[in-house]
Amino acid sequence: MPRASATSTKRPTPTRLAPLVARQPAPLLPLAMIERLLAVAMARGGEFAEVYLERTLTTAVMLEETRIKSAQTGLVQGVGVRVISGAKVGYAYSDDLDDAALLRAASTAAMIAQGGGSEQSFKVSRTPAPTYYKVPTPLADVDVASKAALVLRADKAARAFDSRVRQVSGSYVDLTKRIAVANTLGFYTEDTQDLCRIGIRVVAEGKKKEMRTGVFGGGGRVPFSHFDTFTPEQVGREAARQAVATLGAAECQAGPQTVVLAPGWSGILLHEAVGHGLEADFIRKGTSLFAGKLGQKVASELVTVIDDGTVANGRGSINVDDEGLPGERKVLIEKGVLKGYMYDSLNAKLMGQRSTGSGRRESFKHMPLPRMTNTYLAPGDHSPEEIIQEVKRGLYCANFGGGQVDITNGNFVFEVSEAYQIEDGKLGRPVKNAILIGVGPEALKNVSRVGCDPMPDPGMGTCSKDGQTLPVGVGLPTLRIDNMTVGGTQVA
Repeated sequence: MPRASATSTKRPTPTRLAPLVARQPAPLLPLAMIERLLAVAMARGGEFAEVYLERTLTTAVMLEETRIKSAQTGLVQGVGVRVISGAKVGYAYSDDLDDAALLRAASTAAMIAQGGGSEQSFKVSRTPAPTYYKVPTPLADVDVASKAALVLRADKAARAFDSRVRQVSGSYVDLTKRIAVANTLGFYTEDTQDLCRIGIRVVAEGKKKEMRTGVFGGGGRVPFSHFDTFTPEQVGREAARQAVATLGAAECQAGPQTVVLAPGWSGILLHEAVGHGLEADFIRKGTSLFAGKLGQKVASELVTVIDDGTVANGRGSINVDDEGLPGERKVLIEKGVLKGYMYDSLNAKLMGQRSTGSGRRESFKHMPLPRMTNTYLAPGDHSPEEIIQEVKRGLYCANFGGGQVDITNGNFVFEVSEAYQIEDGKLGRPVKNAILIGVGPEALKNVSRVGCDPMPDPGMGTCSKDGQTLPVGVGLPTLRIDNMTVGGTQVA
């Protein structure tokens, strides 16, 4: 067995930056320098300029074969400068915080603007941010040994759960990110964003060498004490339960079926199949099938879809977005009627709307895009028990794996990692290789029951778009969808 190793990587911290976790932190850059960058960015005739500053401390602990394989800490910091002229955007960034390098980045971003211009002066003033999360002890201040202990405990619990468990791997990752945003409208906003997650993957072996996998984890914008109640033992046991639950499962039968989605993580289907199509860049370009449908019925009257960046301590929550605007609660679909889209500042301006605080970016190396935060379905009136009892024959989807969605037509394909037959109103035998196939709006129109048991996911969602990865939250009550196409084994 290979010997485990631990590594630590750190970069020197320039004296220019204030300490990340100081009780009363100074600006990430002197305000005079930020104002100078804005002036240089606007010198070639731009309409708007923005400076985004970031300093992030990270920890990543990886476990394999009952041992800590690696434990790394790191520092990422830099500045991005954006200049907008009409629909054209110039963007440049620097991880060199020397004055000359920063001014060069601002000048490079300015080159997108057409015509002449002269350097102007800009003043910014601090704008207070709301508080939807606050971590008293930054995660960066918690020792790495305590973080490694979490995954070791989860590994032990998973292996003890069932003798059929063969492999356990896991990770703990966190960050303490401090950002600041300033622009030529005159405001300057700061935020500190702590985020953590533990994740465990278990492989179980059944008869005839059959292998099944279970995955579970969670976290959020929460203090390290979160894992006193959301314990690593709970995480390890649930991942192991998923792995062994479908050992010996029958092949899922293909064809149209009534499908019942479990509460919580099943919201990933809503996020992918519907949420992305409501982001304003796809709407403005006309590539989303939801474009031009405001005020129209696009779902069952039982369906209300909300994107909410203000959920307390949610994984996708934001005090301010990455353009410095406060996070918001947005009703996107209300009782089946399309009510709104998610806007960043650029697309809002080009479409004659206002930003909904949805401009998000992965880091200072990226431009902001309209993105989701915590996206969920509002609860209904039916209990989960009666929803299942009403189904004579169908499929209960307890957990989801990967999926693909085409936002231009809404077509989606999702792998169901844990599923059970419903027979005469009761959960029956487990089935495997189930795939949900459909069109987002059509699936929403076929929603016939919505449970009274709203549940967020445990804090494990990650969303990718245009090469940028961001934390998100999803949520769903128990949900019944009729006439859903299920991929599996074709019945003769």
